[in-house]
Amino acid sequence: MSEIVNKVRAFALALGAPGLFLVAFLDSSFLPLPGITDVLYVVMVTRTPAAMIWYLLITVVGSVAGCLALYTIGKKGGEAFVTKRFTGPKVKSAITSLQRNGVMAVLVPSLLPPPAPFKIFILLAGVVGISAVKFATAIAIGRGIRYLALGILAVQYGERAMAYMRENGTIVSLVLVAVIAAGFGGYMWWSRARAGTRA
Repeated sequence: MSEIVNKVRAFALALGAPGLFLVAFLDSSFLPLPGITDVLYVVMVTRTPAAMIWYLLITVVGSVAGCLALYTIGKKGGEAFVTKRFTGPKVKSAITSLQRNGVMAVLVPSLLPPPAPFKIFILLAGVVGISAVKFATAIAIGRGIRYLALGILAVQYGERAMAYMRENGTIVSLVLVAVIAAGFGGYMWWSRARAGTRA
């Protein structure tokens, strides 16, 4: 598997931005390429810091497209399809979380670095019937924030950014999750207060 990953990485680097899109798509859909998107993104940003926003957009679009492909499989295959391939209490827990929290249950895992579970939430988002537009928006926000943070680190520290993320990625991601959750909670409170005032 590592030989395949190395070949994919070399091929994607040779292609440049289209290669980054391809890897982000595959990694978010059918082919597990743990960490390779992050590595390619950091390498490309380090080589051309001025193109960071372009690489960020390419990576996010590729990731959203890959997630939508997996989401569609979940939506068409249904719960029976998913439970045949994934078993145990984690699946039931993920379904409950998606039903209760909707897009937030997709957005949070999209922020977390590997090996945090992600694809199961993508498949199950289709199963429970989350709106495709809301789903894609949540993935774009989560991945956008994650790769923006990683891109800033790459500009500042070069390829050492990967070492930093390996050591502190979970903490950084959890801080981002807390900020987003606080913002979401504040928005919900404001919306309810505004609706109450109008009533």
